[in-house]
Amino acid sequence: MPPAVEKLLPGWWRAYRSGWLRADVLAGLIVAAIVIPKALAYATIAGLPVQAGLYTAMVPMAIYAFFGTSRTLSVSTTTTIAILTGTALTQVVPTGQPELLPTAAATLTLLVGGMLLLAGVLRLGFLANFISEPVLVGFKAGIGIVIVVDQLPKLLGLHLPKEGFLAHALSIVQHLPETSLPTLGVAVATILLLVAIERWWPAIPAPLVAVAAGVGLMAALGLKDQGVSVVGTVPTGLPEFHVPSLQLARDLFADALGIALMSFTETIAAGRAFQRRDEPVPLANRELVATGLATLGGACAGAMPAGGGTSQTAVNTVSGARSPVAGLVTAGMAVACALWLAPIIGAMPNATLAAIVIVYSVGLVEPVEFARILRVRRTEFVWALVAAAGVVLLGTLQGILVAIIVSLAALAYQVTDPPLLVLGRKRGTNVFRQQSAENPDDETFPGAVLVRPEGRIFFANAERLAEKMRPLIEDPSVKTVIVDLRAVPDIEYTALKMLTDAEERLGHLGIALWLVGMNPGVYDVVSRSALGQRLGRAGMHFNLEQALQAYQSARG
Repeated sequence: MPPAVEKLLPGWWRAYRSGWLRADVLAGLIVAAIVIPKALAYATIAGLPVQAGLYTAMVPMAIYAFFGTSRTLSVSTTTTIAILTGTALTQVVPTGQPELLPTAAATLTLLVGGMLLLAGVLRLGFLANFISEPVLVGFKAGIGIVIVVDQLPKLLGLHLPKEGFLAHALSIVQHLPETSLPTLGVAVATILLLVAIERWWPAIPAPLVAVAAGVGLMAALGLKDQGVSVVGTVPTGLPEFHVPSLQLARDLFADALGIALMSFTETIAAGRAFQRRDEPVPLANRELVATGLATLGGACAGAMPAGGGTSQTAVNTVSGARSPVAGLVTAGMAVACALWLAPIIGAMPNATLAAIVIVYSVGLVEPVEFARILRVRRTEFVWALVAAAGVVLLGTLQGILVAIIVSLAALAYQVTDPPLLVLGRKRGTNVFRQQSAENPDDETFPGAVLVRPEGRIFFANAERLAEKMRPLIEDPSVKTVIVDLRAVPDIEYTALKMLTDAEERLGHLGIALWLVGMNPGVYDVVSRSALGQRLGRAGMHFNLEQALQAYQSARG
């Protein structure tokens, strides 16, 4: 193999051991039994023919295996990506014309892949950290609610036009008397079967069993004659290439950007979540390149935008996969389905697919996780609710924007309102800690106020710190303010000027300002400033203990 090509391949490829092959093949077969039925269901969420899901489990999975850095990540598509794709395609092909839909899907997938690849080349992997965990929990919960409501008509045998979330939910309620009981029966039986297998026989591939049962019921009971709809004709053979449209690319650009962000966020989250201790950490920028190439390849083969799935990666890990060779096996099974099993897939009830989607989408709503967030921090619980409401009320793609805005607002709130601790000393020690009712015996020092700001001090939070300090010096007995900067990694010019002005104002009031505990970088900045010249060595101390000794000596 040429050295240039070998350099592009991930480390696992060069370190592969022959003893891993059996485990990888077995894991790949197990994952295929789960991924392929779910991929078919996800295609229906996106409003695409079911074979699009099959192609997504085929091409992106194989390409990622050669370029990804996670050894067990399983890449096809996810519930979130599917519904975002469906929302985007509905905007440009509102009536779902069969002649336009493949072109629109290819254009969207190509855009998403190109954006992921470009982001990887530009080393923008750090952007995945701009959506906080509570906001992501809320976003996924909103997605889960939207998917369940979207699939309910198929579960009930209703044929309703797609509308906004609230209008769609109201329409379902109004048309409940028109429910097809045979269709509902198939759906309920599928849900019970899935839940039972997941609960009592988790080693069995539940989606595969559900699909087989649905096809068997249709044939044995003649349910098609009773109004139970089926998937219909699924083309046999390998996918065809569809030429993307430049006009549609302009219309889909913003949607593709949101899907690319969510694809990468889910991919890196799944890769890191199931990383074994003896495996290297997935590299964010390489993952962007890998999923970008995988999605670009899928665009040429009728696939949907791709990303790493949490549930299928979990199955891959538990099944013993040691490398992406397991993904190659899963992709090979998808090829076999496309070549030989298409007629069986076409006989599957739509209600079965809807039931599979609902069962695996309900898991996106995690009440326990909401409760944990609320128990730790109420503010972040509110952010999670806002993100969920943004998806439900505004739409999924707009929900991404809401999630990002909420995350950035949360970040801004945290950095612009840094903690300012008023300190006391634990009696008989040199331990300084925040004054509280729990420690009433801690020492305080008449005429001195000890404060400790935490975090970087810069233009956005300097004034807020000043506001917090003002009430502390209103006591006429205060003669010295000692600011412990050991928890401040950096201080910016605006903040330094604020401290300089504060020192001048305090000086006019007969109050001294001392700085202590500065790291070398902060000390260097302060010493070169006008504040450093005003304070001199007498106003800057190594730590609080030394500062208090100097203060007590000055007071006699």
